[in-house]
Amino acid sequence: MALIPVVNNDYVLAGVYLFIAVISLLIHREPYEINIFIFGFLIMIVSEYFFIRTGVETFNRHTLFGLMPLWLPFLWAYAFIGIKRVVIVLQN
Repeated sequence: MALIPVVNNDYVLAGVYLFIAVISLLIHREPYEINIFIFGFLIMIVSEYFFIRTGVETFNRHTLFGLMPLWLPFLWAYAFIGIKRVVIVLQN
């Protein structure tokens, strides 16, 4: 998240987040994490769409569907993987 105010170009930031996720998954990948990433990506686009449409959230960057920043679903998708990994650690 620290990159958001530093990188002004949404396309570059989306690429950076995707690069981080891919490298992380190449270094260490548990079963179904690709599915979790894809699910997180898709479900967060839909969720954020409804949050924006209801006025709960607003963004200054509108590169995805004219509503939200392009990088946001990539960040959330990787967060889904992080949440899964934290849950596994807490269960042990």
